[in-house]
Amino acid sequence: MSLELSRVCSAISPSPTLAIDAKAKEMRAEGRDVVSFCAGEPDFVTPAYIRDAAHEGLNMGLTKYTPAAGTMELRRAICDKLLRDNGLSYSPAQVIVSNGAKFSIFAALQAICNPGDEVIIPTPCWVSYPEMVRIAEGVPVFVKGLPEKNFVTEAQDIAPYVTEKTKALILNSPNNPNGCIWNREQLEGIARLAVERGFYVISDEIYEKLIYDGEEHVSIASLGEDIFAQTIVINGMSKAYAMTGWRIGYTAGPLAVIKAMNSLQSQVASGSNAVAQYASVRALTAPQGPEEIEKMRRAYDERRKHIVARLNAIPGIRCMMPKGAFYAMMDVSGLFGMMSGDVEIADSMTFASQLLEHADVAVVPGNAFCTEGFCRMSYATSMENIDRGVDRIERFVASLTKKV
Repeated sequence: MSLELSRVCSAISPSPTLAIDAKAKEMRAEGRDVVSFCAGEPDFVTPAYIRDAAHEGLNMGLTKYTPAAGTMELRRAICDKLLRDNGLSYSPAQVIVSNGAKFSIFAALQAICNPGDEVIIPTPCWVSYPEMVRIAEGVPVFVKGLPEKNFVTEAQDIAPYVTEKTKALILNSPNNPNGCIWNREQLEGIARLAVERGFYVISDEIYEKLIYDGEEHVSIASLGEDIFAQTIVINGMSKAYAMTGWRIGYTAGPLAVIKAMNSLQSQVASGSNAVAQYASVRALTAPQGPEEIEKMRRAYDERRKHIVARLNAIPGIRCMMPKGAFYAMMDVSGLFGMMSGDVEIADSMTFASQLLEHADVAVVPGNAFCTEGFCRMSYATSMENIDRGVDRIERFVASLTKKV
């Protein structure tokens, strides 16, 4: 008898964002006043009209199992949303509701990947993409985004990495961790490449409503019949509607892919929370929805401009202006070689750990996102917290000394 653990699970790296956030919470529990810029979670309470719908659903007795793919009412509301907002025409059979958009991506990769299949991931990338590819027995292939191009990788950057084993490209626009956006022309180039070379595009559009400076969100699936047939669109309720804890994500895509995802989900997760699905219908269909989203977007926009301006005023730190989501990437490479006491700032992990230990500020090091030299900061927090945290960063940086 062998008591060896699963090699697949043993090889999974824990989420660095959750780990650092947990460390910050542990320090708070010890009485330290930690300012955390880690979690990718709106600081707003879910709008009242959605909470009211949840109470209504409970009073109606919606406490039973739902179909594995989600309620028909919600899938129809999602179809209406995708047509209205993104110009995408799907039937409910082409939509599956999951326990959060993270599981949506996981299930999509499980549905399409066979051992050895390659999945192209532009970097910086969300921490979970590479691990989910590996769990599906695929091989993550990284395409490095360049700061001078705002981290946007175009078709000509991706093409050299496409092989006979390429099964998919994961595209996240607006992007976590840096807020960059792929414009229509850039997406058209990637769509042509995907069609010519025959691979799926997993389009993670969870931040689509959080866009600034007049930028436009374009779903790559809307750029023609051929790319529509090869695109797996991921979205959910967490970011735009401040519904992270409700755990409702969804996927729209080719019927064969959705059927495979449904088979998987029926065995490992079943349907999502019944009341949360009912409330999500209200979120997507109520007339006050766009106004509520816009209130939050305007607040993020104000914080975005403020945090970037403040960070850029700190000697040794640079920060590009993000165009979407609610993250900023702080370039700390100018501080490498400096000393924090007897510890040399050699990389973003060292910077983040020293900042947490000596300044009680939590940020996520760039290596978590496959991009060294940067740290991610979420501005989904109050302006007061932003100022308190950046004040501490400023003092910490000023305390660094040159290596002797």
